[in-house]
Amino acid sequence: SFRDPFPCFRDSLLLEAGFLAVLVAPLHLMKWKSTSWRPHDGVTFWLVRWLLFRLMFSSGVVKLTSRCPTWWGLTALTYHYQSQCIPTPGAWFAHQLPSWFQKLSVVATYVIEVPIPILFFAPIRRLRLFAFYCQVLLQLLIILTGNYNFFNILTITLAFSLLDQEHLGSGGPIKKKQSSAWPPSFFSFFSTLLELITYGSLIYWTTQYFGLEINWEKKLLDSKVAFTYHEFTTWLGTVTLPLVGLGFLSLSWEILLALYRSLSIHGCWWKLWATFQWGIFTCATLGVFAISLVPFTSIDPHSSRQLWPGLRQMFGSVERFQVVSSYGLFRRMTGAGGRPEVVLEGSHDGHSWTEIEFLYKPGNVSRAPPVVTPHQPRLDWQMWFAALDHHSSSPWFTSFVHRLLQGQEDVVALLQGGGSQYQFRDHPPRYLRAQLYRYYFAPPGSSGLWWQRQLVREFYPPVALGDPMLETLLEQLGMKEQAPPRPTPRATLPRLLLFLRQLCQPVPAPVLLWSLYLLLASVLALRALRAPPRSGGGTALTRHKGPPRRGGETGAAAGERNGHRNGHRNGHPRRREEEERAEGHGDRQGDGHGDRLKAARRRK
Repeated sequence: SFRDPFPCFRDSLLLEAGFLAVLVAPLHLMKWKSTSWRPHDGVTFWLVRWLLFRLMFSSGVVKLTSRCPTWWGLTALTYHYQSQCIPTPGAWFAHQLPSWFQKLSVVATYVIEVPIPILFFAPIRRLRLFAFYCQVLLQLLIILTGNYNFFNILTITLAFSLLDQEHLGSGGPIKKKQSSAWPPSFFSFFSTLLELITYGSLIYWTTQYFGLEINWEKKLLDSKVAFTYHEFTTWLGTVTLPLVGLGFLSLSWEILLALYRSLSIHGCWWKLWATFQWGIFTCATLGVFAISLVPFTSIDPHSSRQLWPGLRQMFGSVERFQVVSSYGLFRRMTGAGGRPEVVLEGSHDGHSWTEIEFLYKPGNVSRAPPVVTPHQPRLDWQMWFAALDHHSSSPWFTSFVHRLLQGQEDVVALLQGGGSQYQFRDHPPRYLRAQLYRYYFAPPGSSGLWWQRQLVREFYPPVALGDPMLETLLEQLGMKEQAPPRPTPRATLPRLLLFLRQLCQPVPAPVLLWSLYLLLASVLALRALRAPPRSGGGTALTRHKGPPRRGGETGAAAGERNGHRNGHRNGHPRRREEEERAEGHGDRQGDGHGDRLKAARRRK
């Protein structure tokens, strides 16, 4: 499929998202009973949106800057489904779609990854929601057709930074929807007009730049790239720095809004404390944004050279920590002539060879592609990368062969069935070799077959323990020395972790991960069901009014007390009226309940 360091991008994204999580959800210096939204949270949470923008926009741009003929010819997805690292059963069905639909899918990918991410910073809420659903749709389609571990789920999680509390329906009071009035306000009219212009521009420029045209004779939609590489790089150089400016304006708005919220908190001490936190997290956010400009502008060398040299020094001082990274997924396509696949074979006599099956990667042409998301089978992934070049480009493969010849249990457990279905489990093979095949999805109607394959060449020659070639390779790679056995841990925590690992080892990794996810989802669902109903009144500022007062009185109780006082001051004793209505309702249901309400009111 795509020949690029995808595992590096995947792990870098996880590291950067983990670092941002520390800023978004830090430990509370002073714990209050309420874990409500803090005034400065919008500033740090903006970094999540900025990360999502850099990820998606860069991933769309590099597909064109790489000059890969399959991306420019809109034929990338014609080969992708069968040649990606670990396909799913859905990939087989997607591969059977007509070529015009595959090309249209590439056009949709470009639109979702290049122009739509700019809407992440749109001031209109509905445009951000539109961008959110486009990103989620793309990631769900990738999950259905490919096993990319946690990467797509993490991307969807980042996309939630485009939503607000009103859309999620949690975190604060629900705003009452205003009744529609006619004629609409100027802001509402201007907002709707801007939305229509945005959608119309997307449709128009997509049609122009990708030559969308309906072929009535063949009843299909033709598409082609209607711009040149020079035109695209010129456009990229024109918009890169303005996009940085757009991001800075969006961040500046969040900073000013957070300052306003901090200054609106009641109480001098809490106002100072919130402003102090705002200053700390604003400085941290500005620092992360500044150093992220270096990897982001690397998509355009001309824009990158115009950055202030001090930013490069700042980035160089923290680069080893990978708090920010450059992204550009699926830069070039491989496997246009078929999926390269390494098939490992073992033998006891050197004449009769038996294929060795792995847990997830294609091997047996009759075995259906698995579904392993969100698990990351690193050995199966590395076997895919090894097939792209000579075995000398993958030094670990020689060590892998050596451990299989030795029959090392930890390595055998990485094979089919966790080693239980390994053909040489009782006696390690005396000889091992590897063949390189070209795999293709079997056409519809192939009885019981998912794959077809053709032998290309020998990938790794037959070797045995003590073979001079094997010993020479191990010595050159520094893998000949036997690593000392790990001592048995004596501390409580390592022993507990080792016990849990042995306990969970029989369970397939995808099943274990999904079980943990479902357990967490069930806990959150039960917690939401047990939560008290939220009040429909109040303003956004009531969520920032400091800690509980009067011996543990919560903000909600204080608001109720204030509302009671204000109600009597305005001549509308609301609580008394509510009690009278409740009393009347109780009288209708039973005199005993009404008497209890009267007694409670007299005690008050």
